[in-house]
Amino acid sequence: MIMAEQNDGGRKRLLVVGAGGFIGGHIAAEAVKRGFDTWVAVRESTSRRFLEHLPVSYVVLDYETSPEDMGRTLTEALPEGERWDYIIYNLGATKCVNFLDFNRINYLYLRTFVEALRVSSLMPERFLYMSSLSALGPGDEKNYAPLTSRTIPQPNTRYGVSKIKAETFIETCADLPWTIFRPTGVYGPHEQDYLMMIKSIDSHFDFGVGFRRQMLTFIYVEDLVEAMFMALGSEAALRRKYIISEERAYSQKEFRRIVAKELGTGWVIPLRLPLWMAYVASVVAEKYGVAKMKPSTLNRDKFKIMKQRNWTCDVSDAANDFGFHARHSLVDGIRATVAAYKEGKKSC
Repeated sequence: MIMAEQNDGGRKRLLVVGAGGFIGGHIAAEAVKRGFDTWVAVRESTSRRFLEHLPVSYVVLDYETSPEDMGRTLTEALPEGERWDYIIYNLGATKCVNFLDFNRINYLYLRTFVEALRVSSLMPERFLYMSSLSALGPGDEKNYAPLTSRTIPQPNTRYGVSKIKAETFIETCADLPWTIFRPTGVYGPHEQDYLMMIKSIDSHFDFGVGFRRQMLTFIYVEDLVEAMFMALGSEAALRRKYIISEERAYSQKEFRRIVAKELGTGWVIPLRLPLWMAYVASVVAEKYGVAKMKPSTLNRDKFKIMKQRNWTCDVSDAANDFGFHARHSLVDGIRATVAAYKEGKKSC
């Protein structure tokens, strides 16, 4: 696990790319806590609400520009002749109005950024790329064998394809000291997708898709961020890929019971939609989002993810290489998440 002090007593410098969102804000906060000279790369339009209370330095990037122009922006932001020791690349889109934007944002933006590092001679000691478990595609839905680092990627969503393209590009960069994370579903206070499920259960309804057994995996945001700093300081993690998850899987029923208990909800009605009905709903929601020019949480890509029955993971590689074990069970994480949700309701 890395801390911020260098051999000469100075502070190590870390850049978080894609720092404006839920996960990015947690990364930046943890970097500050560990004493890093913390920098965040954001777009002009990026919200700063998770960052405005932190003592960080900003770099405003235009990802539509050339690697040469971006390289100049990066060089001019730094003290002359210096660079970032570590870079965590967390930029990405999980839902888009136009599916082609997955390729543009998740793959082409990454390629431009890495080429900008190259042309400006700013390659860091370690580059951690945040991919996704969706890069692997559906798991074994017959025997429910866990997904592992040796699973052959077969992504079935445009989001997953864009992530595996980004991973493949990174692997071709011999001068880039990379580590790749494939986290499962990330949750915690202020995360929006799982918040929708919590709100639904708070309203006494739990919506599911399909009737076959579904096993879900989760990672609490603080555990994910801790794993990042552990991997950055591990030589064993150099040019390796890791699934990051809590070690056990949960059924939809277990998730519902945990959330309902923390909410104090006396009763919850589980509603299961047939796959065909969920697909129709996803198409309608997607078309509505296009008409409003706003990405819909429910869409055809999301349907394929909800349809997947087996999200069980083998996280032994992360445990063996840098000692990672999730400190928060789903019970612990949901307790903190629901507490933040209740606090938010009081302030409304």
